[in-house]
Amino acid sequence: MIHSATDEPAQGEVLAPKFSPGQLVATPGALEKVQPEEMQAALARHLRGDWGEIGKDDRRENDLSLEKGFRLVSVYRTAAGLKFWIITEHDRSVTTILLPDEY
Repeated sequence: MIHSATDEPAQGEVLAPKFSPGQLVATPGALEKVQPEEMQAALARHLRGDWGEIGKDDRRENDLSLEKGFRLVSVYRTAAGLKFWIITEHDRSVTTILLPDEY
């Protein structure tokens, strides 16, 4: 089952991030094909614990990983439907925005 965001903040409301992203990096493909505004919006969701279009099991795994300090993986789509990932390393030192074929 694919899950999309249901915890969008109300207009004017700002939800605090649940973790620090560390250094932010993006791959060449992501920089070429994903608009900066879409990256920023997806990153904000990722930091709030909204893991995007992942299944129930992966969502539970991310929630556990957030608590235990493991790697976090989110999946989002651009307005044009292009899938991209955001991965934060277990030590929260780096968060990477990338296209699936760049993994």
